[in-house]
Amino acid sequence: MKPRDVLEFVTLAAIWGASFLFMRIAVPAFGPLVVADLRTAIAAIVLLALVAWRGGLTELAPNALRFLVLGALNSAIPFTLFAYAALSITAGLASIMNATVPLFAALVAWIWLRDRLTWTQWVGLAIGFTGVLWLSADEASFTSGGSGWAIAATLVASLSYGISGTLAKRYFSHIRPLAVAAGSQIGASTLLLPLTLFHLPSVTPDLHSWLALVALGILCTGIAYALYFRLLARVGPTKSMAVTFLVPAFAILWGVLFLDETVTLAMLGGCAVILFGTALATQIISSRR
Repeated sequence: MKPRDVLEFVTLAAIWGASFLFMRIAVPAFGPLVVADLRTAIAAIVLLALVAWRGGLTELAPNALRFLVLGALNSAIPFTLFAYAALSITAGLASIMNATVPLFAALVAWIWLRDRLTWTQWVGLAIGFTGVLWLSADEASFTSGGSGWAIAATLVASLSYGISGTLAKRYFSHIRPLAVAAGSQIGASTLLLPLTLFHLPSVTPDLHSWLALVALGILCTGIAYALYFRLLARVGPTKSMAVTFLVPAFAILWGVLFLDETVTLAMLGGCAVILFGTALATQIISSRR
């Protein structure tokens, strides 16, 4: 990647790492569905303003149906599932499970696009998912009050992200990245709205929760997706999704600094195994190296 791409890559990782912190703050007050819907709605407003400024509004209406599908896979489904998980697991653990996105992306590209995988990529997939099983076995519990369903939700969300990256590369490469980002957020917000109306909070959330939600929408979604889709167009889905390598480091850091979260050796070990497998699966580490 070029230096400009690397800078945007690291910035995006820091922003998305913060999203797990803001979800931990906002979700208990608003609920998962409301957080996901308002997050996408705020992001849509930000991105629409950017699209109007840079040009590209004419690309939205003709691709409305496609944006609904993309919005479901890259925002509505994963945002809701990660928000649900934020009620039970730490920001650091959620971000580590989110690091499986490139593993799912490689599998989706193999199944859907017939991308050939080398033996090192298959080894990487095996190692990565072994790390997931190790971490899940240590952390997940399906008893009352356990985190099992939350961890399962993060894996489904990561799969959804993996599908959406391949979908965007295949069917949206002719559309400007900002228009794709805006259209997908409009689609996600539209899909979530009917469900959200039945899950509004019974008590008005406090200012702290509102600020976290606004930060989720403007910074972690609107600005972040503008960066993400620009990277996606320039370097492709596999490399751009490798941003998840750095996200856990930032998420763990923000969680420790601002939420007093603890980091266990099992979390660090599982994270290392997942990231090593992902590095092999995405060919960041080649067979020669």
